[in-house]
Amino acid sequence: MIDVFLDIDVIIDYFTDRKPFSDKVEKVFALIENKKIKGHTSSLCFSNLFYLMRQKMPGAKTLSLLKDLASVLNILKVDEDSILQALDSDFKDFEDAIQFYSVSDYKKIDLIVTRNIKDYKHSTLPVMTPDTLLKTYEQVVSS
Repeated sequence: MIDVFLDIDVIIDYFTDRKPFSDKVEKVFALIENKKIKGHTSSLCFSNLFYLMRQKMPGAKTLSLLKDLASVLNILKVDEDSILQALDSDFKDFEDAIQFYSVSDYKKIDLIVTRNIKDYKHSTLPVMTPDTLLKTYEQVVSS
């Protein structure tokens, strides 16, 4: 089973049904929920998602969505090392740097799934869009 890290943009696409991106993300979440792949995100995503989503819906609804998310994704820690490495990194987007270093510390992630591949150009892990992940998964399964 492959372990994938879902960046916040992918989760927002899923929560807000942002077309045309949400169609592919729904399929990624179906693979996770059916235990075909293992999904992860960081604790940082949860605080950012709460802040962003409560602007679009009541806080109780936002918390309910986050509880559902926590039931299907493994939550990675963001710690002092992640922050210090992000501060010293060449990533242009600080939040993505934090995400990357929390993933790097975990050591079990096979790839990062995001719509903003360019934000992870300094990643030492493969980075894919949801669409590419689905195509890759289909090729592996059919082999």
